[in-house]
Amino acid sequence: MEPYNLFHKTIASPDRDGFDGGVTLPNLPLMNDLPPEPVAISDMANLFGVTHRTLHFYEEKNLLSSSRMGLMRVYYHRDIRRMMLINLCRETGMPIAAIQDLLAELQETSSQEEADSLFREALEARKRELIATQSMMIRQLHQINGLLTPSDGSDEHDDHRGHGIELTELEYQYLELMADGYTQPRAARNLQMTPEAIQALETGIMRKLKATNRFQAVAKAVLLGLISS
Repeated sequence: MEPYNLFHKTIASPDRDGFDGGVTLPNLPLMNDLPPEPVAISDMANLFGVTHRTLHFYEEKNLLSSSRMGLMRVYYHRDIRRMMLINLCRETGMPIAAIQDLLAELQETSSQEEADSLFREALEARKRELIATQSMMIRQLHQINGLLTPSDGSDEHDDHRGHGIELTELEYQYLELMADGYTQPRAARNLQMTPEAIQALETGIMRKLKATNRFQAVAKAVLLGLISS
């Protein structure tokens, strides 16, 4: 799924102006070519790439509800909008309990702005959890690295160069800040550098470490003993 900005793209809801059973949902990009209502469970599962069991599970947790046509379980467009929110939350790794809390809080909102704000707060909370998890993983990687390659007392930077990766003192400093979760703007302020200079510094580090993203760069640096955490 391509990344998108949830708060700069407002999609008009096809019915009830975004209200779903009394719940005001945050504005989310609506998928194209929705199937005609009612939507069979097999089509609902295909829309989101999930199994029938997953949909049943969400219903058991009171995240989603379905209707009945005889013996067939069916959904409507309002259910698709709700499932979009659930699916987005799950893709970020948000726990079921947190999604339940979010939907309960959304039920108490009285405007679209409140709903969007609540969703943003939930995403920010999840982001903090992921940053904390990343920091813990980096510490664990460093501990493993220390156990696998115990220090022989040689100069720290000489040992670094033994890996064939030459970093400047500024690059070492920036890697340490990256490991601590600093964003580019915050690191630029800390190092008194311009945004363009900090971007170039990060690009150079990524190239030297053959990394494709910041987390991979930090993880490689820790495993190689280039930085501590």
